[in-house]
Amino acid sequence: MRIVDLSQTLENGMPIFPGDPEVKIEEIHSLDKEGWRLKYLQFSSHIGSHVDAPYHMDKNGEPLDNLRIDRFIGKTVLLDLHDKFPSGMGLAFSEGVVDEQVVERLKVAKPKFVVVGSNATLDVEPERELLKAGIITITDLVNMGNLPKNKPFMFYGVPLKIKDGDGSPIRAFAVL
Repeated sequence: MRIVDLSQTLENGMPIFPGDPEVKIEEIHSLDKEGWRLKYLQFSSHIGSHVDAPYHMDKNGEPLDNLRIDRFIGKTVLLDLHDKFPSGMGLAFSEGVVDEQVVERLKVAKPKFVVVGSNATLDVEPERELLKAGIITITDLVNMGNLPKNKPFMFYGVPLKIKDGDGSPIRAFAVL
């Protein structure tokens, strides 16, 4: 068994989506003063490697706290965008553009979720179509070059359980 960490590190100054707030991580308690460390975290729900709930772009979509935890875990396969999409499992893409044509094929395949690496592109409107179809998107993953192509693996990308949550950073990993 091998585990591949697919998550970006959350840190001050990290890249953000244009118009989103900057990440702010500040130590407010220290070992020297209080006897423990405590950090104050301030960032958007769509920072770094993160999950997007249907609620993010669909007024009738489910928020994070209504989604079962097993919606974010499952057998997944890394594919090229031109490959045949199997049904009922997670589908991952490490490069290319997930455009409207790809979205139509994804809606037919009905994947458990769609994983998009940081070297791939999923623009706003194609993502909106996936979320409206009830397909969870998991984006901005790293190290996807360490995953096997066309060979299933177990994917884990569990978000925080945020009331009426539209999205959440995740610690994503694959078990090979």
